[in-house]
Amino acid sequence: MKMLESLSHHLLLPFLILVFIASPSPSSGDLGTTSHYGPPYYPTACFGNDLSQFPLNKYFAAAGEEIWDNGAACGRMYWVKCISSYFPKTTCTEGEMIEVQIVDRAQTSVSPPTWPGTKMALSGPAFTAIAGLPVAWVQIEYKQK
Repeated sequence: MKMLESLSHHLLLPFLILVFIASPSPSSGDLGTTSHYGPPYYPTACFGNDLSQFPLNKYFAAAGEEIWDNGAACGRMYWVKCISSYFPKTTCTEGEMIEVQIVDRAQTSVSPPTWPGTKMALSGPAFTAIAGLPVAWVQIEYKQK
């Protein structure tokens, strides 16, 4: 019995380590600002008018110049978490980390971002998920998936 118990502990530890490593970590990303943008979202620099490329949950973003990477950012997935807001009565949604897909370039998007020079402009639903009120921008932590 002790041997079986010891074996199960040895198998459980690597599994727990793997789960911990594979989970998104809010403390290992880059910092920046995110703004938001609204419809119309297309045509996009990445997918034109092909709406089948957009995530069904409407959590997507237009890449700022720092992460655009000459279009290589198209389709990339990022974990995004709001960490602070400059604006009164605006708080980040505590603990909310969302996954967004890059579908456009912020500088050339049909609907411009609310804050120029942003790291990424989130779709309205994505921004609201992490920041609640639609202010011009919030500070984020983000990490490529």
